[in-house]
Amino acid sequence: MIINMNTILECNQITKRYSSLTALTSVNLSLGRGKVIGLLGPNGSGKTTLIKIINGLLVPNEGTLLVNGQKPGPETKKIVSYLPDKSYLPDWMKVKDAINMYQDFYENFNKNKAYEMLKRLDLDPNRKLKSLSKGTKEKVQLILVMSRDADLYCLDEPIGGVDPAARDYILNTIITNYNENSTVLISTHLIADIENVLDEVIFIKEGHITLHNSVDEIRSQEGKSIDTLFREVFKC
Repeated sequence: MIINMNTILECNQITKRYSSLTALTSVNLSLGRGKVIGLLGPNGSGKTTLIKIINGLLVPNEGTLLVNGQKPGPETKKIVSYLPDKSYLPDWMKVKDAINMYQDFYENFNKNKAYEMLKRLDLDPNRKLKSLSKGTKEKVQLILVMSRDADLYCLDEPIGGVDPAARDYILNTIITNYNENSTVLISTHLIADIENVLDEVIFIKEGHITLHNSVDEIRSQEGKSIDTLFREVFKC
């Protein structure tokens, strides 16, 4: 197989079914390096299912998915940094415990980078996670994910459920903490908040990819913002 070094993710005819429900249908997708890409769709459109397949947490019923030319597994987990849509750190942990855990798990984790981001938050590493607000806890989880020197960052609803000030911090953290050869895939239904940081967008509707294009081309062709187009397509 010839691997395109500029491509980090390839999906070929990915279909995923849960008993009587089909979550993804014949998804074809190719993502290049060095981009911030929005995976955009309403709740239940298949965003989380796709991200879980990328991370090897689900297996498709049909089709193939390759990360850097490899099927999801131990090798791809080394280069994919994943932020799930739900809290995943135990409340008994201190912030520094979570940092140490990530350092033990991932060779590409930069502990100094994590502490620098904590310092900018003015957050004591000795604080227990259960003492933090929901928004602050989500910031800590994002710091852990973005402190890895990964090839692909998969962020599932990173700005959902937090206040606008927290969203600004989270988006700034995302766009300032990945290198030019990495790709950031951000799943969200909150388009207006995130549109300005995106290079490309993918619209997903009822398990089908209905659009994948650069933000600039969409604005030029449609003469409208991504948020406006999203509202028209999805009748929001």
